[in-house]
Amino acid sequence: MTDEPQPMTPLHDPTKRGFASDNYAGVHPEVLEAIAAANGGHQVSYGEDIYTARLQQVVKGHFGEAAEAFPVFNGTGANVLSLQSMLPRWGAVVCTSTAHIHTDENAAPERVGGLKLLTVDTPDGKLTPELIDREAWGWGDEHRAQPLAVSITQTTELGTCYTPDEIRAIADHAHERGMRLHLDGARLSNAAAHLGVPLRTFTTDAGVDVLSYGGTKNGLLYGEAVVVLNPAASKGLSFLRKLDMQLASKMRFVSAQLIALLEGDLWLRSATHSNAMAQRLRSAVDGMPGVTLTQQTQSNAVFAIVPPGVADALREVFRFYDWNPATGEVRWMCAFDTTEADVDEFAAALAALLPA
Repeated sequence: MTDEPQPMTPLHDPTKRGFASDNYAGVHPEVLEAIAAANGGHQVSYGEDIYTARLQQVVKGHFGEAAEAFPVFNGTGANVLSLQSMLPRWGAVVCTSTAHIHTDENAAPERVGGLKLLTVDTPDGKLTPELIDREAWGWGDEHRAQPLAVSITQTTELGTCYTPDEIRAIADHAHERGMRLHLDGARLSNAAAHLGVPLRTFTTDAGVDVLSYGGTKNGLLYGEAVVVLNPAASKGLSFLRKLDMQLASKMRFVSAQLIALLEGDLWLRSATHSNAMAQRLRSAVDGMPGVTLTQQTQSNAVFAIVPPGVADALREVFRFYDWNPATGEVRWMCAFDTTEADVDEFAAALAALLPA
């Protein structure tokens, strides 16, 4: 019997990885080091700490001097807060029918945010000015929620990526109609890695007003940030963050993670790697009998249709999700810690289940 503290024994196999979500991955070692470095001693709570102050300078370096970051716990919170701060109570948001705020955030935008979502079907998860106009109408009609914001996702829920020119066209179109532009950037780093441009090129410089910057899918333990790029487009975030239960008391540990990601090139290294693993996976399965790739691979996601029964059999070895069970479409996600061996093993397991 000893009084010495004993290290926790892992309850899982740390060598096992799947292709279900980049949220399944652990924490990048450099992020863990940042959390440990921020520990010890006392720092003022609720964001008045030295790490959150440093984060503001780091964010300005990426997005411009007007940018201000509001660290939050998660992506849903970031999206709801962003849109709440951009809209009056009678405002509505135009988004795609596949948007995360519409399909994967329960009813948080509606019930917590009090938001009306006006959805548009798209073939590739991307809005265009023409598609926006399907729902951007009825201003002044008291019977219709007023379309006053557009929300796009970069990269999209279908793994596709907007070019800077495409975002600029959307921003100009929205602003000309008195609307504001929100960008859900859960995988913003993956978009920058794919495009080969700085983060501000397709955000600040393209006319985005407010964005949700994602960290969890790129190696953080937890934490995202609402980043206001146009101060005139957002009001009350400091109050809304507390109201919506997204104000961290020990905010230094969220900010320290975001600093670790953004101050150097960790954000880009991790995103570039996960994108490369998705391209490797796409190349491996392309041409396999019965496998049809359904979307371009422009981030860390591969979408494909596989023959009936194959997905369930493959899931006995590797976890992943159906995207459209009616058509047999599945989604395979890579992460910052996905290895070439993981991809090759997955492709071999899939090939063994397909008809010759």
